[in-house]
This record gives sequence, structure tokens and C-alpha cells, in this order.
Amino acid sequence: MTRSRATCEGGGTATSLSEHLPVTRQAVAKHLAVLDRVGLVHASTAGRERRFHVDHGRLALAVDQMTDVGAAWDARLQRIRRIAETIQRRRDGETEKEQ
Repeated sequence: MTRSRATCEGGGTATSLSEHLPVTRQAVAKHLAVLDRVGLVHASTAGRERRFHVDHGRLALAVDQMTDVGAAWDARLQRIRRIAETIQRRRDGETEKEQ
């Protein structure tokens, strides 16, 4: 069972989710606490068990925002690359003239 399936099928506890991951239960619990704080997952408590459920709407919004940020960074990095290549071509041209 994958992480996404585990959370889609009724959520999961830190322990149940960590069984499918190469990290400790403590690491999973720490990540889930952060995700809960920002609203990407919601915790419900039944007795001693704390189950986490994905907020699919908030997750989709976060994915869209990260996609937009990624595209903006890609554009910036392309501009930086073009500038660096232009500078390098000019330097190469100056070196050829000096020889």
C-alpha cells in the first residue's frame, strides 16, 4: 500500500504510515504535525489513536501554488543562464581578438 492510498483510505496514524516509509515513526509524526499546522492534513483522535486525513482541496491548492512558483523560478533561471552565456561568449570573443 502506498502513502497516498493509505491516507485516501481512511487516513492513517503515524505508526501505520511509517510502516510504508524508510523513516521512523517519530520522523513521520514530526512531518504530520507540520502538515497539520498548515492545514494540509487534519488529525482526529479516537481514544489513544490519532489519525491523520489529507485535506485534498488544500493539498491541490498547495500543488498549484508550488507549480506556479516552480515555473517562475524556471523562467528566472533561464534568464540567468542566457545572461551568463552572453557574458561567456563576449569573453571568448575578447580572448580570440587578443590572440
